Amino acid sequence: MVLRLLCGEDLVEVGREVRVAPPELEEWRRVFLETGQQGLKRRSRDPTQRELLRTRAKLGEITMRLELASELLEKRGYGDELKKLLKWSGE
Repeated sequence: MVLRLLCGEDLVEVGREVRVAPPELEEWRRVFLETGQQGLKRRSRDPTQRELLRTRAKLGEITMRLELASELLEKRGYGDELKKLLKWSGE
């Protein structure tokens, strides 16, 4: 409903359709906009924090890919070779 209001639909018409009083819809719109602004403020962390979050996300992605590749190799019968490789690499 709030998105409809933000797209320009009439407050009274939307209120009538969804059976919510226009003042209440207006309050929902105000809260929605304020919350969005707060979310954007939180996103504008210092560059070091943003880089740390990006690095953690990338590390998680790479770890997941490695685990999937390991499972696939084991399913295809390369489990012993994989274990030797992991042992050799120090894992």
